[in-house]
Amino acid sequence: MKQITNHILMVKPIGFTYNHETATNNHFQNSNNDISSHQIAEKALREFDKLVNQLDKKGVNLIVADPKGNINNPDAVFPNNWFSVHADGKKVLYPMFAKNRRSERVLDIFNDLEKKLSIKFKSTVDLTFYEDQNLFLEGTGSMILDRVNKISYAAISERTSEKILIDFGRQMNYEIISFSSIHKNAAIYHTNVMMCLGDAFSLICLESIESLSEQKKLKESFENTNKQIIEISPGQIDCFAGNMLQVLGKDNQPLIVMSQSAFQSLESNQIKELEKYGELLFSDLSTIENYGGGSARCMMAELFI
Repeated sequence: MKQITNHILMVKPIGFTYNHETATNNHFQNSNNDISSHQIAEKALREFDKLVNQLDKKGVNLIVADPKGNINNPDAVFPNNWFSVHADGKKVLYPMFAKNRRSERVLDIFNDLEKKLSIKFKSTVDLTFYEDQNLFLEGTGSMILDRVNKISYAAISERTSEKILIDFGRQMNYEIISFSSIHKNAAIYHTNVMMCLGDAFSLICLESIESLSEQKKLKESFENTNKQIIEISPGQIDCFAGNMLQVLGKDNQPLIVMSQSAFQSLESNQIKELEKYGELLFSDLSTIENYGGGSARCMMAELFI
């Protein structure tokens, strides 16, 4: 069992634009008053292609998808919200808050993955029925998974239901550690904007967690699982410094992938600590961040095969 992988799926942002439905509780989004949706999509695609090119040069095994109907999906570039793939052969489908995002679930993607990666999914955990109960859990946006130690860390929000977390934990045999994380007087909509978990580190904004007992529980869990804590500030959350992902490149060399804005927000001591765990790879994602409210980690769906 590994915490990080060399296999990543990414979805082209063909129909990318500002999504009014998600903006109701994603306070990182900004509306598109200055340029057209077409121009936004063009800029997002250039940013996407540049990141893909950088990852490819570093030897990351990428599958770039452009599924049927993609032009109609403004947030398809964030595939980690609707599915996850696990080393035991399971795939999990997740309930999503915005109705106009649910069409992103194009299950043909899994047939393509089986062919391209010469694998066979053994079973599916389908949690999408919770949408009928107005309950949501948006994949590895809502949860930060410690895959080695089978722990799911999750900040409770309108998009991260405690009830579904318990169900996920039961079906996938994960311990659930949930907490409350507040940023600018609102619940953080996705845990992965304030926390990143690598093979031997946890980058997290503990300051956003008001409960000292919840902070203590997290610290104890990181200590017990041998994760060095690297703290970031609320201001760095605004720059998407929490939205990183550690992946494997050529010869299983670790990379820590982030946006340019995230990298530029880091202090020298934070960079020094992160570099212990991999080469820092960053790219300009300002359009995707500004209008989509997500960043590098959200764009990469890990494939554990």
